[in-house]
Amino acid sequence: MIRRRAASRARALATTLAAGLALVPVLAACGPEEVVPESSDDIVLWLVGADTGDDLRRHLVETFEARNPGATLTIEQKEWGTLVDDLEASLVDPAATPDVVELGNTQAPTFADAGAFRAISPALYEELGGEDLLPSFVEAGSVDGTVYALPYYFGSRYVFYRKDVWDAAGAEVPRTLEEFGETVKDLRDGNQAGFAMGGQDWRNGISWVFAHGGELAVKEGEHWVSTLSDPNTIRGLEEWQDIYESASQLPATEVDVDYWDFINDGLATGEPAAASMMAPSWARWSVGDIVRDDDGAEVRDGMADTEKFGIFALPGVDGGVAPVFAGGSNMAVSALTRNVALSEDLLRVVYSEEYQTMLAEAGLGPANTEFTELMTGDKFGRTLVKTAEASKLTPPAPGWADIEARGIYEELFKEIARGGSVPALAQQYDARITPLLDGTVEEE
Repeated sequence: MIRRRAASRARALATTLAAGLALVPVLAACGPEEVVPESSDDIVLWLVGADTGDDLRRHLVETFEARNPGATLTIEQKEWGTLVDDLEASLVDPAATPDVVELGNTQAPTFADAGAFRAISPALYEELGGEDLLPSFVEAGSVDGTVYALPYYFGSRYVFYRKDVWDAAGAEVPRTLEEFGETVKDLRDGNQAGFAMGGQDWRNGISWVFAHGGELAVKEGEHWVSTLSDPNTIRGLEEWQDIYESASQLPATEVDVDYWDFINDGLATGEPAAASMMAPSWARWSVGDIVRDDDGAEVRDGMADTEKFGIFALPGVDGGVAPVFAGGSNMAVSALTRNVALSEDLLRVVYSEEYQTMLAEAGLGPANTEFTELMTGDKFGRTLVKTAEASKLTPPAPGWADIEARGIYEELFKEIARGGSVPALAQQYDARITPLLDGTVEEE
């Protein structure tokens, strides 16, 4: 039997990146007809999705360009579904690389480990916030004590619910995770789900794993190991399976679902409806009644009707707050940036008091924890802070972005949602995931 060592996406990225970096001095020595990426006063920032709103983007551009006369900042929007592919294609190309990038906190370990980002010097790290920067996100962007990707913003998940529906059914805000499960199962009625949850929605589902003290993976010595078969993890997955089967009406194949559609209008239109959902904090602006903004466009009012809509933190097994999965982003400078000084100065704008304040006021948890208190002026900010303090991240394993890109957890949760044996599935997927965690996989 012949065995060969096959590179995963993480290892392939590291290899390609090393080749790209090695190519830079060669290109610089090419003849005048060659296209050589040179230092530029025009830098590019990648932002992902629409969470960074227009006011924030405008501030970044105007402030950066005022600080650096003659320089230009261009913001390009990327989408979460294709971000890993976009990063892999561009970060290895000196002519195509963005200078500064936003990426998911779960993706940061893979790209930092692969050498895709420029190290943040200790002096710059302290200037940008140092120990006040969100520690778990700093860890996600660090390799062997060197910081490569800083926190950008954080969000946390909590429960959004139709308060009027709960009140009519005599349901109260639950104090424990078990009470939550029983309540949402009782609220399922006809075409109304008690709790809208897609069968492949592992990012919400792993909150039950964390609540029961389980882990997805741990590092044993020099290697990462998948821990789905841990008894605590199995208990959490089995409880999630029970709630999905008894409270949700969404197919096992669903993952990225606009749950707010079900609690906004489903009850009124007769379409599939839901009494509650779980989503990141920024989903607030997709919930509520329809109003018109200053430009005349139809938007949701952010749950202005407090008799109709409400929120609460998912409760823990013994009360308190469950350790839900934390969402959010990191930010890093490309290792192949065309202008180090300008790229690092953009970070100074991002981590300034003014911009961190703007993030907090926009409902995005600021990277610098000194500004978190600004969010506690209403119930949404208070609940975000409370759930974020108890939240957990996915393992900072080098191969994690590869695992996400392959959709392995979507497959696992789909099989659980279809009623599969959790212990058997856990054993099967442990065997599949463990070789990927270190960024390499053995194939026969």
